[in-house]
Amino acid sequence: MLFCCPSFAQDASPDMERNIGINSTPDEGVEDVSDDLGNDFNDDSEDDLHGLGDDFGDDATDDIIYEAADDSFGADDAFYEEPSPVSINGHLAFESSYNYAHRKPAPGETDWRGLSKLRSEFQLEIDVTISKSWQMFVSGDFFNDFAYTINGREDYTDDVLDTYQQQNEIRKAYVQGRLLKSLDIKVGRQIIVWGRSDNIRVTDVLNPLDLREPGLTDIEDLRMPVTMTRVDFYRGDWNITGVAVHEQRTNKDPAYGSDFYPLPLLYGPIPYEKPASDLENTGFAAAVNGIFTGWDVSFYYAYLYSNEAHAEIDLTPAPLPVLRYADITMAGTACNLTTGDWLFKGEAAYFTGIRFSDATGTFNTNTYSRIDVLGGVEYMGIDETTLSLDFMNSHCTDFDDAAELMGAEEHGFQTAARITRDFMNETLSLTLLGSVYGAGDDGAFGRFTAEYDAADNLEIIGGVVIYASGDLPSFQYIGNNDRIYGTVKYSF
Repeated sequence: MLFCCPSFAQDASPDMERNIGINSTPDEGVEDVSDDLGNDFNDDSEDDLHGLGDDFGDDATDDIIYEAADDSFGADDAFYEEPSPVSINGHLAFESSYNYAHRKPAPGETDWRGLSKLRSEFQLEIDVTISKSWQMFVSGDFFNDFAYTINGREDYTDDVLDTYQQQNEIRKAYVQGRLLKSLDIKVGRQIIVWGRSDNIRVTDVLNPLDLREPGLTDIEDLRMPVTMTRVDFYRGDWNITGVAVHEQRTNKDPAYGSDFYPLPLLYGPIPYEKPASDLENTGFAAAVNGIFTGWDVSFYYAYLYSNEAHAEIDLTPAPLPVLRYADITMAGTACNLTTGDWLFKGEAAYFTGIRFSDATGTFNTNTYSRIDVLGGVEYMGIDETTLSLDFMNSHCTDFDDAAELMGAEEHGFQTAARITRDFMNETLSLTLLGSVYGAGDDGAFGRFTAEYDAADNLEIIGGVVIYASGDLPSFQYIGNNDRIYGTVKYSF
């Protein structure tokens, strides 16, 4: 696919959550049962910090905590105060990156050497507890990148300036609560995480990714919230989820003229034709999750628009390419198994409705099917260290000559390896991540990151990312994009 940028980089039953929550608070980021299995069954790791959380079990926990407080202090005790119903959090961050591998550009081309980012970012989160069973959450993200002014705005395309220089958007905005004892609902912009791998996406199809700067951060930080309605039903060890996808949001691809743009600039910008967010285009998804001692399993189904664009050739008024999004169907499964210090994970998905990019003018409108299979393992037997390895095979089941003429591949492979080690009482964390596509001939990247908690609310991050060009469209022109990056983040 022309703009298919590779990924560089759920709920427990109320009884389970109630047992976990008695001795901990959500602000501590305590892991739930699924964390022991290496998977977060909550929709979004960010939401674990906000009141009810995605599992809705925290309101039951609140009941127990309040009752314990009443027993300890007495109803009229002057020292006991209920928490405020409104919580305001957020962060202020300063980010920078420096490109060190580019050569001097030809006359008229953008010079990507040196400073490529000098961004100030402000994120605000407002969490409102409406009642013990209902919560509202809103977050916004605002940034401005001064690098383009420093380097000279005239050296960049309008698409680059529109995409990278500023951003003002509402990220999450939802209301969630309990309809019945075992029935919960969540409505609004949200993130729903499917699958088990932290490095490769197979069944994780509901939220698009921000791929404007691929490789600089993990998938969990790339997911973009989408307006959905989610309903959860709990029964014993099982949870059934139904989802209606109202907002047709797609991947944020590298802008025309950026150093990650996957085509030569001589082609000019290719227009997008995105599906409308209306009732007719509503997508649907469902999941069945089971959590048991030492293992878990999930089954998924989704019918929705693909997050990845493919190129078609329009004949009128003249033969010109346009980027569109196919409606696809996915049926899949995922599981975790723990034994001792080992975690084994697997995912498999069957896709129909896949479209390949028609970059050669074959006018092929066929749709195809694909099977993706992932296997992974994590080892946590070394003190303060986690080792992980994920590998994925993608196979087009009805590949034909027409697809080959379009430059599509029948088989695809991706491997991701990660090493993380903590130091200095877990205040310093070092991570080395490598991701290889095919046998390396399709592209690769490696990233080293150091994260240091200088204080309770001050984090310093630095690292380097190195790219290798390859045959995949998204890797063909990024071999010189190696960069050093750093962030200073103050949370409140």
